[in-house]
Amino acid sequence: RSVAVIMQQNSPPSTSAATVSPSSNSSPVTNPNASASLATANDNVSNANALFTFNQDELTALRNAKAWMADPKYFKKVKVSGVAAMKMMNHAVSGVEKGMKSAGGKPVEVMGLMLGRPHTEMHDTLIVADVFPLPVEGAETRVLADDQEVLNYMIDLGESLEKTRAERFMGWYHSHPFDVDVHSHCFMSGTDVATQLQWQRSEDRNGNPWLAIVVDPLRSLAKGRPELGAFRVYPPDYTAPSNETPDGRILTDDKSRVERWGSCWNRYHTLEISFFLSSLSSNVLSIISKNVLWMNSLTSTPILEPENRDRLAERIFSVTEKLRTDIPIGVGGHTVHSRMLGFLGGSVGASGDMNIVNTGRMEGSVLEKCSRNSSELSVEQCQGCAAQLAKYLLFCAEK
Repeated sequence: RSVAVIMQQNSPPSTSAATVSPSSNSSPVTNPNASASLATANDNVSNANALFTFNQDELTALRNAKAWMADPKYFKKVKVSGVAAMKMMNHAVSGVEKGMKSAGGKPVEVMGLMLGRPHTEMHDTLIVADVFPLPVEGAETRVLADDQEVLNYMIDLGESLEKTRAERFMGWYHSHPFDVDVHSHCFMSGTDVATQLQWQRSEDRNGNPWLAIVVDPLRSLAKGRPELGAFRVYPPDYTAPSNETPDGRILTDDKSRVERWGSCWNRYHTLEISFFLSSLSSNVLSIISKNVLWMNSLTSTPILEPENRDRLAERIFSVTEKLRTDIPIGVGGHTVHSRMLGFLGGSVGASGDMNIVNTGRMEGSVLEKCSRNSSELSVEQCQGCAAQLAKYLLFCAEK
């Protein structure tokens, strides 16, 4: 549902919604602003429809040129179709549900392949037209599937698509179903970087630039919006600018870099993601949004859904555990955790007194992170309770 709302918000306006069917007594529209808006809507829909078609000769010339081989940051943007985005989200959430029902009770990672091509006009852009799940399940460090089975499945899938689709496999996606934290878990682990580098070495030189997308399903469920990240890795002989994180920012605190982007934070870069829909899909989504989706705000209760309710206690427990990681030490008759003392910039003297050296705020500290986690949890619960109260006053309270 959240993916559908995002698609509707980012999709071009539907022409059917902007067109008025004239009756016999109606006069033509003469409002210049309305005419300009309708023209803009028509242009947006035409541009979206154009992404589903391409000139094969132009694409072949682009693949033969292989301009991306000379620039590790050649690609800057990714356009993902609404169908592909929803299929990735559904697949990732299914991995969460399946893992929670298993004996271990932990979400499992899933993986799939993406079908698409480079943009023939905007050369710094890749287009993801569709995705196809693979029979692969894994954890953070290993894959729980038979390699030969997966290989045979990929071969059969590729052969069938060659008969019906003009695009190629141009990337892979997988999920990071980790506990909800301050930051999104859309990043590349060491294993992800090695896998992506192997694919890029094989495919880029053959005119098929390879892309990686990471999905964070648990954060998507908690926040009510899709959490996706698109990435490409640097070749081994390329040295990224000093202290530059994958999103292009300069960050000198190593702990903060690793927490957000993983231990391989300087070996890959991000691409900006946007979504697109065909005119038919946009019209259908507009009708659904007008007739159905608006009811979700009144009929759904996110904080009471099983996924959010079951994991709330785990998220609270995770915050408390981070505050208990060190053994408490006695300071001047008080009990203070050593990490708390470090946050305050203090030290313990010979007499047991606490000497505060610096009371300034320290970025990336354990206490600050726990505070932000707690604040996010509180805001989510307050918003949910406020929504429930508004529904009660609207529908149940006596007039």
